Amino acid sequence: MSHPNPALAALDSLDPVFPLGVAYSGGADSTALLLAAAQRWPGQVTALHIHHGLQAAAEEFVRVCEATCARLNVPLEVLRVQAGNAAGQSPEDAARLARYAALAQAATGKKLNAVLLGQHADDQVETLLLALSRGAGLPGLASMAARFERGGVLFLRPLLQVPAAALRGWLVEQQIPFVDDPTNTDERYTRNRIRARLLPALAESFPQFRETFARSAQHAAQAQALLLEVAREDLARVGVPPVLEALRALSAPRQANVLRHWLLDSHGATPSAAQLDQLLSQVAACTTRGHRIHLKVATGHVTRAGAVLQYSAAADKPA
Repeated sequence: MSHPNPALAALDSLDPVFPLGVAYSGGADSTALLLAAAQRWPGQVTALHIHHGLQAAAEEFVRVCEATCARLNVPLEVLRVQAGNAAGQSPEDAARLARYAALAQAATGKKLNAVLLGQHADDQVETLLLALSRGAGLPGLASMAARFERGGVLFLRPLLQVPAAALRGWLVEQQIPFVDDPTNTDERYTRNRIRARLLPALAESFPQFRETFARSAQHAAQAQALLLEVAREDLARVGVPPVLEALRALSAPRQANVLRHWLLDSHGATPSAAQLDQLLSQVAACTTRGHRIHLKVATGHVTRAGAVLQYSAAADKPA
């Protein structure tokens, strides 16, 4: 008896505006997603394939994608991306940012109303474990959002509740070809070590870990949304740039919350926990006109300018 594509049921909760793009690498997850989307919404789907040019197998990936899309009668757009990493940035982060930028640009050019991504339940667990290993706050523990915007384009992740094994197993059962990225088994990468070593151990001790971890990530996302709402209200109260006296009227946790939001929203700066603690100490101590503040935060500095705080990026001269 033939079983249905497990990705198909995951599309039930979507009510998208057409046409759509599907980020299609040729791997098992995106193959199952593309087949489900093409079956559910025939004639409304375009496959978008990122060609990084980082490995010899890339051309073979393209050939598999072309053959699958021809069989499905789905148009395929191959996007060639060269991702160089900046100082202090990992190659993986650089490749991810370049990938999203290319997908957003292609979606805009083709007037696609959303792009579907194939990240699944195992990817979500790996992201949560990576966040825990870094001591991340709520934004990190919220892991991957089911929907987000990048470059003015809506991205959707409908498979976050679907285990990787279910997707791969269905493709094997149906004898549908897909490619295996050889870098996915390279244990020099932390995510691959988690996949190879930790997930089997978790499955043995906590068989329902995918579902329970996903719930924890959802709780963290809800809490983070509430903190963001409070931060926006408090920022309207303390002003932009923040007025020191108004800041000190807030509790210490709300000061931390609103300062973190101001730095990120206005300046794209993310302070470390130690930097934020030091900034809170300086704000508390800053009760006289002569008290000076000059603190390294992210790649710039927070300084005092009279009654307010200001942020100077590394290229700027602090006041």
